[in-house]
Parts: sequence; C-alpha cells; structure tokens
Amino acid sequence: MTNDPIDFDDQSVVHHWVHSSFDNQGTVVPAEVRTKLHLKGLLPPGVDSFENQEARALEQLRVKKTDLDKYIFLAWLKNTNLQLFYRLLLDNLEEITPIIYTPTVGAACLQYSHILPFLAPPGQPDGLFISINDLDNLDEIFTNYKASLDEPALTPQITVITDGSRILGLGDLGVNGMGIPVGKLQLYVAAAGLDPRRTLPICLDFGTNTDKYLKDDLYLGLRQTRPADEQFYAAVDKVMTALTRHFPHIFIQFEDFSSEHAFELLHKYRDNYFCFNDDIQGTGAVILSGFINAIKQAGIEATDHRILFHGAGSAGVGVAKQLMEYFVIEHGLTEEEAKKKFWLSDSKGLITLDRGDKLAQHKVFFARNDNHGHQSKNLLDTIDYVKPTALIGLCAQSGVFDKAVLNRMAALNQKPIVFPLSNPSANAECTFEDAMVHTDNRVIFASGTAFPAYTIPGTNETRVPGQGNNMYIFPGLGLGATLAKPRVITDTMIYAAARALANSLNEEEKSHSFLYPRLTRIREVSVDVAAALCRQALDDNVALDKVVQSLPNSTALREHAKVNMWSPVRTTDSIIGSKI
Repeated sequence: MTNDPIDFDDQSVVHHWVHSSFDNQGTVVPAEVRTKLHLKGLLPPGVDSFENQEARALEQLRVKKTDLDKYIFLAWLKNTNLQLFYRLLLDNLEEITPIIYTPTVGAACLQYSHILPFLAPPGQPDGLFISINDLDNLDEIFTNYKASLDEPALTPQITVITDGSRILGLGDLGVNGMGIPVGKLQLYVAAAGLDPRRTLPICLDFGTNTDKYLKDDLYLGLRQTRPADEQFYAAVDKVMTALTRHFPHIFIQFEDFSSEHAFELLHKYRDNYFCFNDDIQGTGAVILSGFINAIKQAGIEATDHRILFHGAGSAGVGVAKQLMEYFVIEHGLTEEEAKKKFWLSDSKGLITLDRGDKLAQHKVFFARNDNHGHQSKNLLDTIDYVKPTALIGLCAQSGVFDKAVLNRMAALNQKPIVFPLSNPSANAECTFEDAMVHTDNRVIFASGTAFPAYTIPGTNETRVPGQGNNMYIFPGLGLGATLAKPRVITDTMIYAAARALANSLNEEEKSHSFLYPRLTRIREVSVDVAAALCRQALDDNVALDKVVQSLPNSTALREHAKVNMWSPVRTTDSIIGSKI
C-alpha cells in the first residue's frame, strides 16, 4: 500500500496502515496524519526525522553487549518497523551484515528455540514451518500463510528452504535452522532490492538426529529422528508440488541440506523447477569469480594451475565443478582435461578410487585414478604429493591450514592462492593474519567469513583480505531470475553471474589487488550480476518474461534491473502517498 493515497474513510485501510510493520513508520508520521488515523496521544508529540529515527536505532544496537543481543534487537526491529530496519542495514552494511548473517546467525540458530518469542510480535510468523507430519495439510498451510500477508496480492517471488540438517558448519539443528532462510532473504532485499513482502522463508521440520535438541524442553521442533531417504524425498516432492501450485512462478533456493540430499535434490529438480542451490552453485560461482581474479595475480599460466580442495562435501564438490567450468569455457579444455587440474582430500586423506573405503557418491566424480597406488593420509602429505598452486578449504576444521601447511604452500609458490572458506569464523581453516605471517606476506587470500585487515610489521602497508561471500552472487542472481523468469537456471547462467562479478571491480579496487569489490557497492554489483543472468537466460532461450525479451542489449537490461530494485522509504511522501 506504500505510495498509494490513504483512504481515511475506509476503516479497513486505516486499520491495516496503523498495524502494518511495512507502512506505519511510527514517530515520523506527520501530525495531520496522526489525527486522521486516530493516533493522537498514542505517540509522543514530537515528529521525528528519518535521520533521528535511524540514529536512535543505531545507538540502541551499539549498546547491546553481545552479538546475539544485537541479532535479537535487529530481528524485532525488522518485524515491527521493516523500513527502518532496511535503512539501518543499507547505511551500515559492513557493520550489520555479520550480525544478521554469518557469523552471528550461527549462534542465533543454536539458540533459536530459546529466542524465537523475542524475535517477532505474537502471531506474526518469522517464516513458514512445514512439519513432515502435516503433509496432508499443505494446502491449508499455504492458505494460512497467504492470509497472514499484509497485502495478499503480493504473493512470494522467492523462497529459501532448509530442513536444518547441515546448518553452516554446525550440523543438524532441526527447526532451529529457520534463522538461515530468514537471514538469507534479508540479504536478497538489502543487496539486490527484492521486495521484502514477496520473500518466503521456509523450514521443513522433518525431525532432528541431534540428541541435544530431542532432550531440550524448550526445543520448538518435532521430537523425532529424521526419516529414511525414501520417505524424505517423497515428503519434499509433496512440498514442491504444493508450493508451486500455490505460487506458480516462485524462485526456489535450497539451503543447508545435508550434502547427499543437497546434490540429489538439485539433480532431481533443476530441470523441472525454477530452483537453485546456493551451497553448491552460489558458493561455486562466488569462489570462481575470486579465483578468476586470483589467477590474474598469481603470475603463472591459468592452465598450469593445480588446485587442491580440503573438504569434499556439497560445497567443496560444487565449487570444484564451477572452477572446472572456467578451464573449459575460458581455455578450451575438455571436461576430462579440466578435471585433471583438481585434487580433493577429506579427513581420510587424498580421495582416490583405490583408497579402500566406500566413497560417497558426490565424491566419486573427482576421485583420482592416476595415483598409481599412492595414498596420502594427511593434508601435508597431500600437498607434498600434489604440489598445488591453490589450496581451498571447505572442511569446517579450524586451523587445519597451520604453519606447516602455509609454509609449504609458500615454498612451492611465489604467490600461493589460499582460500579458507568454511563458515562461521570459528570453523575457518586459517585466519588472514596466519596466512600472511606464514607465507612471508605473499598469499593471495579469500575467506568465507570476514577477517580484519593486516598491517605488515615494520611498514605502513595494510592488506585487506578478500571475502568469498555468497552475498556477492545470490542476491543479484535472484533479482535477475525474478525479472527474466527463466524456466530453469542453467549452468551457463551461473557462470555468467560469476564472470560478471569478476568483471565488476572498479579501478580503485584493482589498484589494491582486491579479488572482490567493496561490500558497500553490493547493489551496483547485484545489478551487474542480474543483467548478466538475464542476458544469458535470453541466449539460452529460457527467459519467459516478455519485458526482458524485448530489451535490446545489456545496457537496457542493467537499467531494467536497477529500476526494479526495492528501496526503503526515506521521505514522508513515500509513506503516506498524496492524500493527507
């Protein structure tokens, strides 16, 4: 209802406006409107400015003693004054993003059942919870959700779905995993301007195998263990069918499913549903982008690189497959030739076909068959055997890239590429400081979580670490997807998004040898990514949107993406429309 005149004679409209966390801006509402809305006496007499309202919220945020307290405060703010929340977030992006998402969201998920009542007013859903015991009631569940919307005509364009089985590096959190879809969708809004009223967080409560939660009196999920695979896939099928029946054009993002389920769900649905897996495809794309720029700095030919992954879950294998595409598309290698550039290791050592253990199916693709019986049982032995130019970590083992590992990478390479990508920061394979110290400050670095800048001792030179944050990819990808409405998300569209991110560095960022643009430019970057995705959807002949089909070139696509980004209101006229 924002930007529409308020019909003060229609009591249902007035009631909605007064009680809407989206429309009613509280202390900034002008005096004459307070009278017409019968708010006189219900607010302090002073009419606030947007700047003061935001300053007051920022002051309250900063006096909170812990990051979890800050998370709770911001969640309450979002659910009571949504426009103020997004103004605060956009104006303080680098400060607030680590609170609403990684690393703080991990701590929030661990406590989710204990803090949920304090995140939103009573009766206001934080998202949609779908129990495996309610599969016969899915139509009722989606109907209830539609009835809870501020504006039922604004049906969801995008959903993020988790089953809580592998939350960040924290394991099976069950229904407590809802914090992830909630946080992810906040980033879609902030970074790419999706309309917050058209986002839908979903947690599939299929139980949990974590004994701690089954015994926790305050746990809010089902107190039962997870189903066998046959029942699991049948249950997800029912959810997907009902979801797309109620919201036929919704963009579906799978998030933080267990590795085996994540790969299987993507394989099962990607050719038949408008869907995407951020852990596999998004992580792969953002690391591919950083890797493209790292190769430019490393000083050796791209095809001479040898890439070692430590960690072979869904994210590790997904990233490796995305990087493989770079060698195929950019350098003309066959898939088999490109695959030979990669070695993967896990807790048992180098992954080979003759290692002697039964490999999980998703690990088989990169398992080596040219090792001639050689087996490396630990990471340092694997490095000595592979002699990698790039070391990428997605194993969620803190400190596994230790002094010996980093020293060896520095001995092998003038500019070693080291990407410790595990989240949250407590699970990172190494810190930026450790990487700098143990490589004689020669490392080309990107992490999955934010690390502080490092000043080289005895100099005034400060280096800023790269952060392979999925936020650089998935918001722009989601914006482009909701605009182009492709039948499916193709591999070439993912690659186009990654290449657009790599090309988005400005001259100042290039001069500092950045791998990624500054986070403060995220909306500009998301426009680039969205336009590239739309362009590729057209080239792949899968874009269904008539407007996108009519746009003549990339410049027009960029402008189309830009004008379709939602932004929080910053003037009174934007709140109340023209009729007061």
